[in-house]
Amino acid sequence: MNDTPETLNLDAGIESIPIPEILPVVPIRGLVLFPYTIVPLAIGRRLSLNAVNEAHAGNGLLLLLTQRDDTLENPAPEDLFDVGCVGQVMRMVKLPDGNVSALVQGLGRVRVDYLSRTEPFLEARVSPLSESELGPLAPELEATIRSIRDGLEKIASMGRQMSPEVMLIAAGLDDPLRLADLVTANMGLKTDEAQTVLEAVDGRERLELVHRLIEKETALLEMQHEISSRVRGELDSNQREFFLRQQLRTIQKELGEIDDLEQEIEELREKADAAKIPETARKEVNKQLRRLGSMHPDSAETSVVRTWLDWIVGLPWSNLSTDDLDLKKARTVLDRDHFGLDKVKERIIEILAVRRLNPEGRSPILCFVGPPGVGKTSLGRSIAEALGRRFVRHSLGGVRDEAEIRGHRRTYVGAMPGRIVQGISQAGTANPVFMLDEVDKLGADVRGDPSSALLEVLDPEQNHAFRDHYLGLDIDLSKVLFIATANVTDTIQPAFLDRMEIITLSGYTEEEKLVIAKRHLVPRCIEETGLKVSQAKFAPAALKLLIAGYTREAGLRNLQQKISAVCRKLAVDVASGKTGPCTINPALVERLLGPRP
Repeated sequence: MNDTPETLNLDAGIESIPIPEILPVVPIRGLVLFPYTIVPLAIGRRLSLNAVNEAHAGNGLLLLLTQRDDTLENPAPEDLFDVGCVGQVMRMVKLPDGNVSALVQGLGRVRVDYLSRTEPFLEARVSPLSESELGPLAPELEATIRSIRDGLEKIASMGRQMSPEVMLIAAGLDDPLRLADLVTANMGLKTDEAQTVLEAVDGRERLELVHRLIEKETALLEMQHEISSRVRGELDSNQREFFLRQQLRTIQKELGEIDDLEQEIEELREKADAAKIPETARKEVNKQLRRLGSMHPDSAETSVVRTWLDWIVGLPWSNLSTDDLDLKKARTVLDRDHFGLDKVKERIIEILAVRRLNPEGRSPILCFVGPPGVGKTSLGRSIAEALGRRFVRHSLGGVRDEAEIRGHRRTYVGAMPGRIVQGISQAGTANPVFMLDEVDKLGADVRGDPSSALLEVLDPEQNHAFRDHYLGLDIDLSKVLFIATANVTDTIQPAFLDRMEIITLSGYTEEEKLVIAKRHLVPRCIEETGLKVSQAKFAPAALKLLIAGYTREAGLRNLQQKISAVCRKLAVDVASGKTGPCTINPALVERLLGPRP
């Protein structure tokens, strides 16, 4: 800053202190500085620190401008109000973290003529705002001033924090405009309301504005007191009702009666006994049962605890299905449902053989990787049938929230367990075949990384004590046979991939597709469309045309769609009475489906 700047006097300033026309600027948030008021400021932004240091090293004067948006960290000139207050740094203390604590006294209002963002701080050219004289006080104006004084006392009596010094100064002030500024600065108004008062240079307009703001604040405080009194009365009423209900329960017990909530608690206790819940979890269940018994039946917390207990007693803690380890039957099931895939079937038979010889051994985590339609999901269902276990499938495609896996904490409204616990509950046994479909399509965002949560699920060293956020208890997943599916492995986390055994399903040859179409796809499509076998006989040449000419894929999904399309068109003819038994040849395929692509 220039050491010999052009100066000006502020009409509202303290003792007409000469003010330079160019001042360093400190943007402030959530606060408006008024003349004659002293405020403490905590300053930490770089430009503001430089401006305060510059002012403190010179004449101690700076310009405080309020930000239009409190959330901006580095406001531009257009983000600051055009009218501010010149302040004088009375005391400044440098803190250990490099920030500054300063005590600043307001001198007078100024308008910013030009504001530049220069280094090392913001700088403004200012001109004073001259206040209009009030002149002789008319009765109406005297009444307004008296209402302002009375309103300030009323606000203080209703609980608004007002220091005794402020009340003492307000009682002794003869200058109505200084009184208006003092009241506005200490009333805790919104920033835009206080800024409106700062910009009001007409004395009468300022007094009327402050009077309206005091009336508004008084009305808000009265409403707040009314609401508080009503809530306090309702709380007293609820407490009285609670004690009466407790007495009623005691009387009912003496008479051998029991209310609905007590009966429900007893049923939950019986279910908990039947579920054979582990000892550590049972302690928490007993605690929540006692807590439920002391609650009001209609309270929101009662519903939360009741729902939590329903989930706990409904889980199959010790309900295990018996594995069917007949290798011959397993081969029959796999060959019946899937043609080809010999290496995959052999690996599954190996798993069953190892489990037969070592029932307590750990199950591997299989991951079927292959293009769509090669039978990854149906293969998992066949494994469950071969083992005699329940089958559960959850698709993880597009899941981006960790809570989808671990569940939401009970503090959230509508909280539920994660997909793992839901799947175990759905299966009804503690050792189902659990398929995690589309694991390569998991995502991550600000809510967490679901794949990281799955690491605990798939790690044999950890999954015996998996903790769901909603339940808050350890769940044993070591007996579950997890199977994952994916189209590619590129998008799977290395740590996640490392816990799984990759089994690649590359696809089917044309000969394998032809056999599968004859055995599975054609009968299924004929049944779905309501045709009879005699009404839709596919010639081998027609199937070969569909495979080679209309579908070019590793899997069978498009082939099934084309066969289904042919059957639907035949169904239209049959429903219209146009045709009887029909053999589908290549020419008919081209007529029904159009030219091959």
